[in-house]
Amino acid sequence: MKRLDYYWYSNNPVAVLLLPLSWLYALVVMLRRSLYRAGVLRTIKVGVPVIVVGNITVGGTGKTPLVIWLAEYLRAHGRKPGIVSRGYGGKATHYPLTVHADTDTELAGDEAVLLARRSACPVVVAPYRLDAARQLAASCDVLIADDGLQHYALARDIEIAVVDGMRRFGNNHCLPAGPLRERPARWETVDLRICNGGRARAGEHAMVLQPGDACSLTDKERRRTIASFAAETVHAVAAIGNPVRFFEQLRLSGLRVIEHAFPDHHRYTAQDFNFDDGRNVLMTEKDAVKCGQVAKPHYWYVPVTAELDPAFGARLSEFLEKRVYGSKAA
Repeated sequence: MKRLDYYWYSNNPVAVLLLPLSWLYALVVMLRRSLYRAGVLRTIKVGVPVIVVGNITVGGTGKTPLVIWLAEYLRAHGRKPGIVSRGYGGKATHYPLTVHADTDTELAGDEAVLLARRSACPVVVAPYRLDAARQLAASCDVLIADDGLQHYALARDIEIAVVDGMRRFGNNHCLPAGPLRERPARWETVDLRICNGGRARAGEHAMVLQPGDACSLTDKERRRTIASFAAETVHAVAAIGNPVRFFEQLRLSGLRVIEHAFPDHHRYTAQDFNFDDGRNVLMTEKDAVKCGQVAKPHYWYVPVTAELDPAFGARLSEFLEKRVYGSKAA
């Protein structure tokens, strides 16, 4: 059976049948946002600037690498950033939960643990992001809200949205007929628009995800260049929003790939890796944080680093100085 998102990137009979539900969904989303903008529903400030990173589509667009880039950028400019996340998939018994590099993904979710490992700044998760933001505001001077574009209860100073440059907005329909969380017009209202891959359009900043060396899951010191796998056929494992991007990235590096795509945030078991042929297994870093207990010496993960056009950093600094820190100084 094909996943629903298979139908989101074309106009087809399934999408047409779902259009009435899509219109209802869009209406509810617009009403909810209007209530926040009118002050009927409260938007709360936490006392420090908040940068929201999100998207208007369902599925992976590259938000996590962008959040890591932002954390590094803010630290390099003398700030003390903290990251707020929902902790999707986590099952902690209490919230807010402070996430560390060794926190169990069963408690915090895979993305939050990855952010804690890569960002070198405090990460706190809570289903109600405002609770996490309040806790971090006591020790940080700027917050990055991961995937918080639609969490309007948390006041924000800067909105950044990311789109997959190849898939864009699919068939331009809202859920469930299409991949949109909000109508396409919402894209034009954010402060900074990022195009991940593909060709950036007017008003957008280009972002490219550059793969690093493959890292062993069982030995932190072992690394291999992606090119060193080029003579092999490898198993490629991905449980991310858009696994095809990872598979194509490996192919562009010259690898022969046997694809194993799982649903986003899938919780791996040893049975998921019963390939029984001794071939190397490559996965994303987001997958790797969940595979420590089942890892073998021939399991590798491929970290990626976001590269943004220089104009984005300059524009972000302008927003920070004029809208955030400049207004405080005044």
